[in-house]
Amino acid sequence: MNSRDLVLGRLRAALAADPPTTTGAVPRDYRQSGALDLDRLVQRLTDYRAQVHRAAEDTVAETIAALLPSGATVVVPPGLPAGWLPPTVTVLPDTGLDNRQIGAADAVVTAAAVAVAETGTVVLDGSPDQGRRVISLLPDRHVCVVRAGQVVATVPEALTRLVPHRPLTWISGPSATSDIELNRVEGVHGPRTLHVVLLS
Repeated sequence: MNSRDLVLGRLRAALAADPPTTTGAVPRDYRQSGALDLDRLVQRLTDYRAQVHRAAEDTVAETIAALLPSGATVVVPPGLPAGWLPPTVTVLPDTGLDNRQIGAADAVVTAAAVAVAETGTVVLDGSPDQGRRVISLLPDRHVCVVRAGQVVATVPEALTRLVPHRPLTWISGPSATSDIELNRVEGVHGPRTLHVVLLS
């Protein structure tokens, strides 16, 4: 008998004395919804070191122009509203760009599927205005436009708006990781800078 068999044997013996019960539905008595608070979303995103910019629908291009240097190369998904892009940037539509081209771009601009105020999370689902998952991960800067109507209070509310088989990307601030000594490093597996343009 090896160690694996010994451990599994002990688990089986423990479970035999008190077998798990399967009485039906999984309990869903946790809080499903809450009061929507856009300021909470802003606070949570800021806590995660994202930069939040409030704007009106007709000032998106001006807001993005102020965030990106003139002449910046910007990857955009095919369904992004053209009116969101300022004339000061070089637009690189993602029509099958390879990873090298995407990674060499200065930024990516996308829309969002939903945002969660309680957790400060923005979710992309691969819709035409959000594009392939890779375009939001390789450029060093991500500008994500979120409409106020896409913001919900809680994660359960967000889940009701999402289709589970779509490629979901959950973003809470710029990409960051910490080692055992809690030294924070940003940009390891995603953009180093996240700008959220919140349309009100």
